[in-house]
Amino acid sequence: MAQKGDQMEREILQCSICLDLLKDPVTIPCGHSYCFNCVKGFWDGEDQKGIHSCPQCSQSFRARPVLVKNTMLAALVEKLKKTGLQAAPADHCYAGPEDVACDFCSGRKLKAIKSCLVCLASYCEKHLQPHYDSPRLRKHKLVEPSKNLQENICSRHDEVMKMFCRTDQKSICFLCSLDEHKGHNTVSAAAERTERQRELEGSRQQIQQRVQDREKDVKLLQQEVEAINQSADKTVEHSEKIFTELIRLIQKRSSDVKKRIRSQQETEVSRVKELQEKLEQEITELKRKDAELQQLSDTEDHNQFLHNCPSVSALRESTPSSSIKIRPLRHFEAVTAAVSELREKLQDILREEWTNISLRVTEVDVLLPQPEPKSRADFLRYSCEITLDPNTANTYLLLSEGDRKVTLMKQEQSYSSHPDRFTEYQQVLSRERLTGRCYWEVEWREGGVIAEVAVAVSYKNISRAGGWSKYLFGSKCVFGSNDKSWSLYCYQYGYGFWYNKIKTSISGPVSSRVGVYLDHRAGILSFYSVSETMTLLHRVQTTFTQPLYAGVWLSGFFASGTSCKFVD
Repeated sequence: MAQKGDQMEREILQCSICLDLLKDPVTIPCGHSYCFNCVKGFWDGEDQKGIHSCPQCSQSFRARPVLVKNTMLAALVEKLKKTGLQAAPADHCYAGPEDVACDFCSGRKLKAIKSCLVCLASYCEKHLQPHYDSPRLRKHKLVEPSKNLQENICSRHDEVMKMFCRTDQKSICFLCSLDEHKGHNTVSAAAERTERQRELEGSRQQIQQRVQDREKDVKLLQQEVEAINQSADKTVEHSEKIFTELIRLIQKRSSDVKKRIRSQQETEVSRVKELQEKLEQEITELKRKDAELQQLSDTEDHNQFLHNCPSVSALRESTPSSSIKIRPLRHFEAVTAAVSELREKLQDILREEWTNISLRVTEVDVLLPQPEPKSRADFLRYSCEITLDPNTANTYLLLSEGDRKVTLMKQEQSYSSHPDRFTEYQQVLSRERLTGRCYWEVEWREGGVIAEVAVAVSYKNISRAGGWSKYLFGSKCVFGSNDKSWSLYCYQYGYGFWYNKIKTSISGPVSSRVGVYLDHRAGILSFYSVSETMTLLHRVQTTFTQPLYAGVWLSGFFASGTSCKFVD
C-alpha cells in the first residue's frame, strides 16, 4: 500500500511537459504546476503570438504571468527524491556519444526518440508524451531525432527559419523577409518543400524508370551471356569433333600410304628376290659346268678328252646383264616428295583458313561498337599478323622475311603467271582477309632519290591490270584510284590520302612507321604516325561491304631498295 501511495504521489508531482519530477516547481494562474524551465520554454515559443496559454487546459492569459517558485511543491519533490523510488532506466536507454540526447532529462540523459521542429528540442519517450496529450502540442512537427536543430534558427534574429528565399536559395526567418530579403521571391518553407518534393518525386520516377530499364538491359545481357556460353560450348564441341575427324582422316590416309608402300615394297622385293634366286641358280650351274670343263681340259688322255667332250651339256640361254635395268623411279623417293607437297598444300590451306577462322571468332560482338582505342597498348590488343601474298606481287617486288617484307627491285623477279598479280604497278596484297577489329604497323625505308610508299587497304576484287597511265591515279588498279581501296601515301615531306581519285592533304609528324586500325563492322579506318606517341593522321567513316586486305605500293625515281615491312 505504501508503494502504491508513493506512486500516486509521484504522479501528482510530475511535470506534464517533461513527465519528470518537478524541478523548481511553479504554479500558473489556472492552478497547474510545471517545471520553471519547461513552462518558460513553452511560453517563449508563444511570445510572437502575443498570448500565452496553459499546456494542459489551454486557458489563455493576455499578459505573460510572472513565474514564482512553489515552495510547498518543491519540498514535497525533495521528500519523494529521498525515498529512492524513482525507477532507473535500463543502460541501453541512456544516450551515448553518437546518440541524440533528450533535452529535458536531468542528470544522465536518455536517448531522444523524436525532435520537435517547433520547440527545437529533442525528447525521450517520457518527455515526448505531452506532444501526444496536449491538443496544442499535437500540432507540432515531430521528426526523427536530430542533432542539427540549431541550424533551423536564424543566426541574425535568433528566430526559427520558417521561410525560404527563392532569389538567394536559402532558408530565412520572418524578420529576414522584412529586412535584407525584402522584395525577394519568398515563400514558406513548407511551400518550398512541397515544390522540391514534387521535383524530387519526378527525379525519383526518372531514376526508378532508368533502374527498370537497366534491369531489363541486365536481364538481356544475362540472357546474351548464356547464349554466348551455349554457342561457344556447342562450337567448341563441333570444332573438336571436326578436327578429330580430320585427324582421323589424316591418320587413315597415313595408314593407307604406309600399307600401300609396304605392299609395293613386298611386291617389288619379291620380284627382285625371285630374279635374284634365278640368277644365283644360274651362277651355281655355270660354276658346275665350268668345273666340268676345267676337269675335261685338264685330261691328258686325248682319246678320253675326245670321248667326253661331246657329253658336256650345252649351256642354257642366260639373261643378258644389260637387260636388267634399275629404275630409280620405282623407289619411294617420289612418294616422299608427293607427301611433302601435300603437307605444304595443307599448311597453306590451314594458314589461310586459320586466319579466316580467327577473324570469324573476333567478329563475335554482341555489344554496341566500342570506342576507338587511345593508347598504343590499346591498339596492340587488336594486333594481327600480316603476310603478303606472292601471287599478287608485281614482278619488280621481292618478298622476304616470311613474306612480311617487300622490297622494290631494279630487275624483274621470276614469278609465275597468276591472275591475281598486279602487272602495271608495284603493288602487293596480303594473304589474310581482314574483318572485325584489326591493327597492324608498317615500317618503311627509303632506297632512292625520291622514294614513295603507300599503305593501303583494298577489296580483293580490285583490278590487277588497269593499263599504264602517265598520271598515277589515271589507272583504275592503283590503290586509292577507285572505290575499292583506301590508301595513305607517305612522302619524304608529308602525307596524302587517296580514295576514288580524290586526294586529301594531311598534316602530321612524318614517321617511318605507320599504324593502321580497322573496325570493319563499325566502318572505321584510321591511319596513325607511330613514334614515341601515336598521332592520328586520317580517319575514314564508311560502310565496308566486303572483307578487306592490307596492301603496299612502292615507287620513286632511282628508288630500288625502298622497302616496307609489317612489324610486330
